[in-house]
Amino acid sequence: MTSKVITRFTLIASTVFLLSACAPEVGSDAWCKKLVAKPKGDWSTNEAADYAKHCLLK
Repeated sequence: MTSKVITRFTLIASTVFLLSACAPEVGSDAWCKKLVAKPKGDWSTNEAADYAKHCLLK
């Protein structure tokens, strides 16, 4: 029973880790383009601040 839980946890953690590695780095050209394509109403406060800092004020 315990080994099943550990195996599932490891599989889930690995999947999350691999999927998060696909996101572009904040401030990169790819990140700026991805954010421009996203509706501005869906931007978080941090995304808006990072966009201004890295994409507008380069």
